[in-house]
Amino acid sequence: MPKIIDHDQRRREIVEVAKGIILKGGFEAATMRSIAAEAGFANGALKHYFPGKESIVAATFETVLHEHDVWLQKAISAELTPDEMLRQVLVGTLPSDKDEIASGRVLLALWEYAMSNESLAELYQTHLVRWRGMLVERMEAARDAGSIRDLDYEAMANEFISVAVGATVINLMYPQGDRIPDYQAYIDQFLARLR
Repeated sequence: MPKIIDHDQRRREIVEVAKGIILKGGFEAATMRSIAAEAGFANGALKHYFPGKESIVAATFETVLHEHDVWLQKAISAELTPDEMLRQVLVGTLPSDKDEIASGRVLLALWEYAMSNESLAELYQTHLVRWRGMLVERMEAARDAGSIRDLDYEAMANEFISVAVGATVINLMYPQGDRIPDYQAYIDQFLARLR
């Protein structure tokens, strides 16, 4: 009896391989040949799942953004007070260990690629809108619980996202985590300003 192949699972595995290659060697290292070799495919076999490198990159970008969204949803469904939930969301979106710092390399490569790819740029813009909206919701919930004061939460969310994106890039220059305490202190200062 022929083996049943789960093609969706194979696509997910290929994306994970692409992420790993980008993580280790940057975007340039993620060629169709290197992805096929690492995934254990013949070079042309990837075309059955993805027509080219661009489609693998798009799927990888979508996966990275989806993982971030899933983490955010888990953070807001926890049994925490609105203030604790806000802190957890802020902490969780800044790199806090060597693995998270290293994964920033994948994002950096994908951001660069998205600058010349309109559909990927739109995908990231949609992600930013969701992220900003979730931060505003968390701040409003903390305000309603009496934990923080009423401010322009849109502006505060924009500031925080800018810092989080900047921290992702800057921490790549400090792969051992030297700057992690700086960003943890920033979160304390950010929350103090909200209070």
